[in-house]
Amino acid sequence: MANSKSALKNIRKNRTNYLRNRSVSSRLKTLDKAFQESVESKDKEASALAAKSLISALDKANKSKLVHANKVARKKSRCAALLASL
Repeated sequence: MANSKSALKNIRKNRTNYLRNRSVSSRLKTLDKAFQESVESKDKEASALAAKSLISALDKANKSKLVHANKVARKKSRCAALLASL
């Protein structure tokens, strides 16, 4: 157990940040799956909407350094390529 006030506060902060990061990561996976499903169904409008929300979420995750910038760039590039192939 923690021995100081600051250590207790750090434990609380770490738990809060962990839960927030986990929910954002989960949302990214959900948005990615929704985009992939819309591409597989060859629905151009649904794919465009799903891509827009996925790219927005990726940019927000990148801004908070939750996801590496190169991973975000790779996912956005693949997303655009899939949209162009429809």
